[in-house]
Amino acid sequence: MLDVKLVRENTAKVIDALKRRNYDPSILDNFLKIENERRELLRVIEDRREQRNKLSQEIARLKRDKKDASSILNEAKNISDSISEKEERLRLLEEQSAQELLLIPSIPHDSVPVGKDEAENVEIRRWGTPRELDFPPLNHWDIGEMLGIIDFDRATKIAGARFSLMKGMGAKLERALMNFMLDLNTAKGYKEIFPPLLVNRNAMTGTGQLPKFEMELFRTVDPEFYLIPTAEVPVTNIHRDEILNENDLPIYYTAYTPCFRREAGSYGQDTRGLLRQHQFNKVEVVKFVKPENSYDEHERLTNDAEDILKRLCLPYRVIALCTGDMGFASAKTYDLEVWLPGQQRYREISSCSNFEDFQTRRAGIRFKREGKKGTEFVHTLNGSALAIGRTVVAILENYQQKDGSVSIPDALKPYMGIEAIK
Repeated sequence: MLDVKLVRENTAKVIDALKRRNYDPSILDNFLKIENERRELLRVIEDRREQRNKLSQEIARLKRDKKDASSILNEAKNISDSISEKEERLRLLEEQSAQELLLIPSIPHDSVPVGKDEAENVEIRRWGTPRELDFPPLNHWDIGEMLGIIDFDRATKIAGARFSLMKGMGAKLERALMNFMLDLNTAKGYKEIFPPLLVNRNAMTGTGQLPKFEMELFRTVDPEFYLIPTAEVPVTNIHRDEILNENDLPIYYTAYTPCFRREAGSYGQDTRGLLRQHQFNKVEVVKFVKPENSYDEHERLTNDAEDILKRLCLPYRVIALCTGDMGFASAKTYDLEVWLPGQQRYREISSCSNFEDFQTRRAGIRFKREGKKGTEFVHTLNGSALAIGRTVVAILENYQQKDGSVSIPDALKPYMGIEAIK
């Protein structure tokens, strides 16, 4: 959520940010209209309160002098009734203003490339050279079915489209990757968390999924809960409505969770395989940091995610998302894209974002500096380290052999206990 004062007093800056993001600036119209009425009403209320205070003083004086104050009492009562009525209207306007503010996206950092869509994203660097195969590469779904480690047909029977059933060494590979990623992240100072998979509306609002992206979420009705689309939601909300001490920062968390997404806007996209599922596994890293450190922390978080790919010897590239392709809550995002021989292209495997104070304003997460009055909003960052299903895809396709087997990356052999899946 943006600072209400910024939107109200520096509207031109916000309009410029919206245009760079390809948002229609008219999204501000309702907010500004409500804010104008709210501020005018607040001025009227303050004037009425001042009138009431003066009348109260006059009533007290008349009573001391044993004089009739009935007419002034009636006038004071009418003013009090008017104030109560206007305060109720003010309360409604404040609620409406807050709701409108929730619909306005974050302001991109100055270093974010300006562009309309993913075609204008900027490649920052590459690591690794795609392996040259002396046989036609297969897609991961064909490899998985041939080896008997992924069963899409039975998953569809059990649940429906966009689900998978991992079997035998396929299931073990998912578990091995989860443990490998968590072990690596915790060795770097991230504290392991295993959070709830169902969260309330306040949690989803705090990280920016609600109210804008309700159609992307799975929800239960009675009682109302939301299935998490990423561990970012429960982990960021650990400190919702808290004031942290400066010495507490930075805070690093890592969490494995299943994730659930409706993929409402992806009809016809990646209908086969593991790339776009309603349920998938992911290891997330989340940081709470001081504002002045957040962009250095963003680079380090991205490097931590890259390190996993390097240890697995998977070729990848780092992409800076342009303003038109960035997420609603992000101020800057790097995507890590891994090479997939079966598709002959790079595909996203991690998204590493700096949200600055956008989430913490919504979630009320502040910190207090030593020896200073008042509080400041913490900056939050998160990234996939990594999406497990997509890492399975990358391993199956990059480590496939001519005889149909799949070699196990050296880093995973202690977790798998085998040299290859045959």
